[in-house]
Amino acid sequence: MKRCRLVVPIVLVALLSACGVIRGDDEGSEGAVTTGVTREPCPQAVDENKGCIYLGTISDLTAGPFAALAVPITQAQKAFWDRVNKAGGIGGRYEVDVQTYVRDNKYNPEVHRQVYNEIKDRVLALAQTLGSPTTAAIIDDLRANNIVAAPASWTSAWEFEDVIVETGTNYCVESMNSIDYAMEAYKPKSVMAVYYAGDYGADAAAGAKYAAEKHGLEFTAVETPSGATEQGRAITEITKNKPDLVIVTTGPADLAAIVGQAVAGGYKGRFIGTGPTWNPALLKSPAAEALKAAYEQSSPGLPWGADTPGHKAMRDALGDVTPNDGYTSGWAWAYPLKAALEKMVESGDVSRQGLLAAVKSLTTVDFEGMLPPEAGNYSGDPNAATFRQSVIGKVDESAPTGIAVVRDLFTGPTAQGYTFDGPCYEKL
Repeated sequence: MKRCRLVVPIVLVALLSACGVIRGDDEGSEGAVTTGVTREPCPQAVDENKGCIYLGTISDLTAGPFAALAVPITQAQKAFWDRVNKAGGIGGRYEVDVQTYVRDNKYNPEVHRQVYNEIKDRVLALAQTLGSPTTAAIIDDLRANNIVAAPASWTSAWEFEDVIVETGTNYCVESMNSIDYAMEAYKPKSVMAVYYAGDYGADAAAGAKYAAEKHGLEFTAVETPSGATEQGRAITEITKNKPDLVIVTTGPADLAAIVGQAVAGGYKGRFIGTGPTWNPALLKSPAAEALKAAYEQSSPGLPWGADTPGHKAMRDALGDVTPNDGYTSGWAWAYPLKAALEKMVESGDVSRQGLLAAVKSLTTVDFEGMLPPEAGNYSGDPNAATFRQSVIGKVDESAPTGIAVVRDLFTGPTAQGYTFDGPCYEKL
């Protein structure tokens, strides 16, 4: 790294360093001040005798297709780290700040890269980087700078990235499990994948294609753009070809347009949408009746109302909010980063390299029951470490988030036998 050659009185250097103002590269010694870590307390510290670890957040907070999920994701992560700080912080030495460096990506890769560059030299790691194509826009820089990031997405590409600390199974496995479930529940003979371009939609479509082939089902794939008024082609393909099952990988508004108009157009088959397709607000949309009749949701985890210590801690921490599984995902995604930060501080190497080494040493994570401990395996071979369980839910107005579990965490035979030797979407 290039350094400015300034002559500064040694007393001033010592003073600034002691106050945590200097953020240098003295990352090898215990307690050193490093990028994104200060000896000063966090701006909203619980204990002002502790230092501060700054984590960045880049999310879809206003204009993108996932804002209705991203806002609660971000709120839940603030509540998660507030709870950690109140319980003594990380290693009894640091608290965590996830509020100072929050940026909106508008679900646009170029915007994502721009705001990432604004904050990357001020944070130790990213508590959230929302979106698969958006995170792909910064992955080279994350690697180059050893910046660990927790993704708000589930593409199978993350299985092959050491700097990415993902939670739950990927879209590819989700779709495989969904088709295995459908084969038991209603025995489709044909499957269509309707999906966004990029490694969100294409990952799910690739998993659906593989599972369909394994079961000898007819398969078609229809790529669709974002925008509820842009779903005409997808709707036409569904009503014209009449597949028995449609795997949908879009945002909630586009799901509603697709399901509502396809059913209105006479389609009699079934839909299973990946986790991000659902939002409770859809129960108040014109598509509500069609969704109740024809839609199920696959998900990498159990919903808001599940009876686990982690879900209870989340609900208690958030208090009086309208239930939304954006909260559930955001809370669950924070556990692996917490575990890695604790191992980093315990090791004495408080640095980006130290955090990355800690991530790579994790074989289990305590999710407080939200997921099995083995979902937190980030060491060794990606194929062996990939978590392969997902959940199926149905629309139920009496459930807190409008989704009730019909199949708890399970691994279908297709996903169980699949070899992860690269991202699934590359095989679509």
